[in-house]
Amino acid sequence: MRNDLTIYDAVAAQWWSDDIRWVRTLKNLVPGRLAWFDRHIDWRGKAVLDLGCAGGFMAEAMARRGAEVTGIDPAEGAIAAARAHAASEGLAIRYDTGVGEALPYADASFDTVVCVDVLEHVADLPKVLAEVARVLKPGGLFLFDTINRNPLARLATIIIAEDMLRLLPKGTHDPALFIRPAELRRAMAGAGLVPGPITGLGPRGVNRRLDLTFGPLPLTLILYIGLARKPVTP
Repeated sequence: MRNDLTIYDAVAAQWWSDDIRWVRTLKNLVPGRLAWFDRHIDWRGKAVLDLGCAGGFMAEAMARRGAEVTGIDPAEGAIAAARAHAASEGLAIRYDTGVGEALPYADASFDTVVCVDVLEHVADLPKVLAEVARVLKPGGLFLFDTINRNPLARLATIIIAEDMLRLLPKGTHDPALFIRPAELRRAMAGAGLVPGPITGLGPRGVNRRLDLTFGPLPLTLILYIGLARKPVTP
């Protein structure tokens, strides 16, 4: 089975334990993402939606930077784990269960929507992007990362990361859902967003547990990270 979204609920009870290597990999991606996102946003006081938040790694990092964070994800077990951990850390994060194609929020609710490790999993990309544009305030920022679609990306993420090294559970991704940067730019423009810069994202080293660490890279052939804005209406 490809694009297996049940994996997040299956490990929800251990999400914050650091016991599972692939979950640690997701956690280790957060500093690398923020190394680029922080260049483009001051999080303090921003109303931020973490779309596809899973167990809350990114949501908590943004809350600690001063953002007012709402997280949403279809994985009920992961959302329960996120709520429990945020409460134990004294973080005021709102968590909801839902999908990107039908966000349960009013128009212009958020200054920023963050969507990492998600777009390559959704059932209807244009609908998700339309919902992102709808809930963003005019001038609001869409921050994302996703996986490029080409033979090298398939080799790295499916054959090496899933099948050989087991950095991710087998079946996590469906390479048919990977998105070329030009395709994503067109889809964002079609949703009324103005595409901005993108760059690569990938391994930059290893830590003391011999887990990969991540950061921005110049090449976008495998993972890429970027932004778009909702225009300010006259």
